[in-house]
Amino acid sequence: MIHESRDVTATTRPRLLSWSNLDGNPCYLVTDDTGTGRLSRLADEIEAVQLGMADDLLGHAVDLLGDTRATAPQLRYLAACLAEALHDVHRIARSRGARLPVPPGDEEDLDAVPEGGPGN
Repeated sequence: MIHESRDVTATTRPRLLSWSNLDGNPCYLVTDDTGTGRLSRLADEIEAVQLGMADDLLGHAVDLLGDTRATAPQLRYLAACLAEALHDVHRIARSRGARLPVPPGDEEDLDAVPEGGPGN
């Protein structure tokens, strides 16, 4: 079997994945520009699950915050879950934003923004 080697061009940017490694560092995927490969589709599916879970959690948060019998431990747990979901959604937004096409003439602006984006 012959495997064709593809060079990664300078325009291909690593995709920030929506999860971290065991040390808490970001994970990246380097793939072709189409974003239709097997690993890209898997990453898309995981993002969809994370976004769905965040949406479900928001519904639960509204219910719990409206319950006058909610205890302090329940509210602290809710806050921890919301913070984790917000972290996931923020990383997904940064990843998707980084994959948007850059308008002509704005390429030099990319060098001025730190890797984590403004404010990170």
